[in-house]
Amino acid sequence: MTPQTTWAIDPNHSEVQFKVRHLMISNIAGTFKVFNGEVQTEHEDFSGATVHFEVDATSIDTNQTERDTHLKSPLFLDTQKFPKIIFQGTLEKAGAGLALNGQLTLCAVTKSISMPVEYTGTAQGRFADIRAGFEINGTINRKDYGLNFALSTDAGTIVVGEEIKLHFDIQLIQKPA
Repeated sequence: MTPQTTWAIDPNHSEVQFKVRHLMISNIAGTFKVFNGEVQTEHEDFSGATVHFEVDATSIDTNQTERDTHLKSPLFLDTQKFPKIIFQGTLEKAGAGLALNGQLTLCAVTKSISMPVEYTGTAQGRFADIRAGFEINGTINRKDYGLNFALSTDAGTIVVGEEIKLHFDIQLIQKPA
């Protein structure tokens, strides 16, 4: 049996992004600036790996301070009450690739999610550390997590879409044995 290897997310070479429709005609994009996580695996292809990932909800950034304050308010993320977004799950083989399956907790609501994962490879860093890369895409419905803010224009157009597109570029660093 191969010994278990532990990997930590490198926040300096990773991004946690999202997009949501505004007025149903364009996307508003944002990121979370503060996050951390750990992956434990016994396999080089990361199949069967366990994943723990936490996002600091207060670190939301859409490049617009007023909107960020609104998103942190009780109308959306209520970051004073729910400062963390947490994912716990596993990487599993799915066809020719991997899927990230597990439980996402957002605003104290936990739901099962599954997202396709592209394992982009492993390489040695410039300080002889071992790194692995992943690209993850998925969608969630904000109303599934109690984010029920609803506003329409005078013409009846929905201001904020329900579907949130997720995109993560993740680089891991192997921890010493």
